[in-house]
Amino acid sequence: MALMSPREGLVTTIIPFFNRPGLLKEAVNSVLAQVYRPIEIILVDDGSTDDSSAIAEIFTQAHPGLVALIRQPNRGPGSARQAGLDRASGEFVQFLDSDDILLPRKFALQVAALRASPSAEIAYGHAFEENHRIDPPSCYGPIRATGVPQSLLFPRLLIERWWPTSTPLFRRDLLSKIGPIKPWITEEDWEYEARAAALSPKLVFVEENLSVTRIFAHTTRLSDAGSNDRRKLRHRALARQSIFASALKGGVSEAAPEVAFFSRAAFLLSRQCAEAGLNSEAADLHALACRAARHQGLPWSLRAYGWLARAVGWHTAARWSVAARGRWLSWTRA
Repeated sequence: MALMSPREGLVTTIIPFFNRPGLLKEAVNSVLAQVYRPIEIILVDDGSTDDSSAIAEIFTQAHPGLVALIRQPNRGPGSARQAGLDRASGEFVQFLDSDDILLPRKFALQVAALRASPSAEIAYGHAFEENHRIDPPSCYGPIRATGVPQSLLFPRLLIERWWPTSTPLFRRDLLSKIGPIKPWITEEDWEYEARAAALSPKLVFVEENLSVTRIFAHTTRLSDAGSNDRRKLRHRALARQSIFASALKGGVSEAAPEVAFFSRAAFLLSRQCAEAGLNSEAADLHALACRAARHQGLPWSLRAYGWLARAVGWHTAARWSVAARGRWLSWTRA
């Protein structure tokens, strides 16, 4: 679906959710508490089986015209975010996970920063992490690279997704250029932002605390157990291929140190796919790792692993590699 024409000044917040009634309340309330106006909130129920949808309905009734609810069968976060984006009408777009919160001045600070820097297309700032898996809970930050001024997403984006979902505020015009969010269940956000980064959008840094990512013992994230779930591994493999292509499109030099890091990560993911029996994905990722490493000097170990895999099969090569590494570690620790 084509994006709607944006309404000037409006900030649209898209919150997908699945079975998180209590946390959803807190996430929505953190948006309603923004000192900035105008805003709209689009809630996307991704097939909840508890009373989360009923909680969302209460917000729509209490705030007609401000909060909207979309319901869909369970398809994962990528599909849910895109459903919300298809309905968004704001000049600016905020994605928010249902277990995270925004601090009250976030929109005011970021919209002001974008207004003051008309060529910038994304505003970001300090993000914190609040860990409720320990007692008492611990809050720390800025996390990842959210406390560091940077003008572009790449090349750092090859190392990691260096901000959580709640951190950036996007101009809608940028999102209209990069195509829909992939309907994947993991790394769809990283891949989406890499496609944005390929356009070299200018960033504007807000040196203020803006959002809090929260971790709870009783909740899980879709990235959990990513090394064992075959569907997640397939989606991770697709994402890495696209991320690297976006980096090259965005002008990242293949001689950059971030590319060497990406190569190592692609190789490790290749081995995980092979252990899970995903031979095609394993082969493709190994080829990606080799391509990313070619300007750094292709490591002998990477080349030898490829020979071994083609000789005995990707699954067997992965098992032998893991076993050999385990024996080596035990010898070094003896």
